[in-house]
Amino acid sequence: MTAQLDAATAPPPDLDAETSLGEPRWPPALALIVFMAINVALRVWLPHETAVGIPWAVPAIEAVLLVLLLLGPAAGTRPRRWLRPIAVTFVIVLVLAALWATAFLIRDLIKGSGVTESPSELLASGGVVWLGNNLAFALLYWLMDSGGPAMRRRRPEPEDFAFTQHMSPELAPPGWRPVFLDYLHLGFTNATAFSPTDVMPLTLRAKYTMLVQSTVALALFGLIVARAVNAFT
Repeated sequence: MTAQLDAATAPPPDLDAETSLGEPRWPPALALIVFMAINVALRVWLPHETAVGIPWAVPAIEAVLLVLLLLGPAAGTRPRRWLRPIAVTFVIVLVLAALWATAFLIRDLIKGSGVTESPSELLASGGVVWLGNNLAFALLYWLMDSGGPAMRRRRPEPEDFAFTQHMSPELAPPGWRPVFLDYLHLGFTNATAFSPTDVMPLTLRAKYTMLVQSTVALALFGLIVARAVNAFT
């Protein structure tokens, strides 16, 4: 009887990518690929202007993270559970690299050196740093909320973030749960509004992660716009 129950509750052996991960893998992978292409293009255009000591460090981190995403870092099957902590670690490293790049660019803005002397280079570098911050925090929100995609598939109740569909279930189809694109939207709106919009943070880690992102975005946006306007005039 026990063996029959185990066989009935065990996941089928031919789980597809969406079932094992909890959602399709291509949106976060595509977002990483697009940002990698933008980052590489900037490194080719400005090979000597980099916010980290190694010019290709951030694209290398993104490449490793892309491989982990394609392997299924948040997979619910036992053989791949160990990949999620590694993916979270690389996302945190990506967030730290984005914060370091922001601090480096702000330092140049204050001193008036580096790319800040050219309006086009300043706007390009600032745009890439801003995009990098948004993508890094979106990945962090995605992997952090309620234990990641696979856990959200088993436990649909909100833990770290309450989306509109959570607070007004009548607006969502049955079984709705947030996916990566929802967290990407959260990252961009938090970086432009500098506060929660349609997604409410519920836990301290969610609140203070959003606080860090909005503070960095406000400082970066304000200084870049001020410097660029001054350079153009």
